[in-house]
Amino acid sequence: MSEIKVPEMGESITEGTIAKWVVKVGDTVGQGDLLAELETDKVNLEVNAESSGVVADIRKGEGETVRVGEVIGTIREGAAAGGNAAPPAAEPAQAAAGGAADAAAAAAPQPQLQPSPAPAARDDADAARDGAYGAPLAATPSARKLARERGIDLQRVPPSDPSGRIHRLDVADARAAAAPATPPQPAASAAPVVPALDPAKPVEIVRMSRRRQTIATRLVEAQRTAAMLTTFNEVDMTKILDIRKRRKQAFQEKHDVGLGFMSFFTKAVVGALKAFPLLNAEIVGDQIVVKKYYDIGIAVAAKEGLVVPVVRDADRLGFAEIEKRIADLAGKARSNALQLADLQGGTFSITNGGVFGSLLSTPILNAPQVGILGMHKIQWRPVAIDEERMENRPMMYVALSYDHRIVDGSEAVRFLVTVKELLEDPESLLLEG
Repeated sequence: MSEIKVPEMGESITEGTIAKWVVKVGDTVGQGDLLAELETDKVNLEVNAESSGVVADIRKGEGETVRVGEVIGTIREGAAAGGNAAPPAAEPAQAAAGGAADAAAAAAPQPQLQPSPAPAARDDADAARDGAYGAPLAATPSARKLARERGIDLQRVPPSDPSGRIHRLDVADARAAAAPATPPQPAASAAPVVPALDPAKPVEIVRMSRRRQTIATRLVEAQRTAAMLTTFNEVDMTKILDIRKRRKQAFQEKHDVGLGFMSFFTKAVVGALKAFPLLNAEIVGDQIVVKKYYDIGIAVAAKEGLVVPVVRDADRLGFAEIEKRIADLAGKARSNALQLADLQGGTFSITNGGVFGSLLSTPILNAPQVGILGMHKIQWRPVAIDEERMENRPMMYVALSYDHRIVDGSEAVRFLVTVKELLEDPESLLLEG
């Protein structure tokens, strides 16, 4: 019997969610065949068969959380489909409930095992309460351990994670906020509030994907931990539009890639980061780590949520190379083919809400980075050329969100002014490059 195990998913990822099983119990598979797809915080991964045979059982169903190395099913080697490969206990409905159903079915004829006290003897103090709500309480092992040590009822701990998962910090905060003089009463308010459903007002309940949960958690965490401020400016895009109009076709023919706006903005950001290096840093404990390289994250709106793949060593790349890297990463993001290495280690990020029509917005930091530039829609507006003349110009609002813990307001404003000046004089980008 060969076990189907959760593969290694990268040094920073220890668990994932089974997004889809592509096989069922009784199916014949060959070595290397795709068995299931795993959804992680950052990328989706495949689980492949390590040997040929027949799928004997599936212990974890779709939507369940699994950890690296965990056994999620088995393959009976050398068996043939339609034979006695899968025992009757491994029906699909039972398999979806996990391997515990098989064990229970086998143990049923043995009366001495029926009064087993194991469920009541669970080490977790909240085990009995889990069943009252029809599903296990979502809490990390460290949170459960701290709750047991401090005698805290996990059902009364409000989670900071939008997915509802309770973390160790939530338990610590709950202990600090608790009033010792008045012991909590087991009131109905401790239970999660489920709104009554009105048949006349239909709703659709959709489970958040793991990636969406992670995005939500990190954005909330960024706002909670960073002293985030945003400064705004506007850029006259006349010269860049003129260059693109004159050079776009020749650029496409020579480099086999379009001349977009992102290469201009990437070059301008690199030039400004060189002038204001604290925007290219991060905070580690009580230290500031200033990075002397320029790996620029480019936000891409994929089907399953926003991802920020990284253009490495952007300061060493020409316009064509930047455009090719961005096009390649965007294509991978939309086809769900990004690797962990594509997403890790960015030093500064750029996000372009203008492609969706956004005129002005406040981007949220991509922690642990301390700066992010927001691009917006190009809008024709009347601009005062001097005291007497007005002209219609293609203008773009730009926004810089920054971490005020290490970046002062004057520095952030001057950084954004530098970006503006470089964009309004595109020839200077060649010198900065």
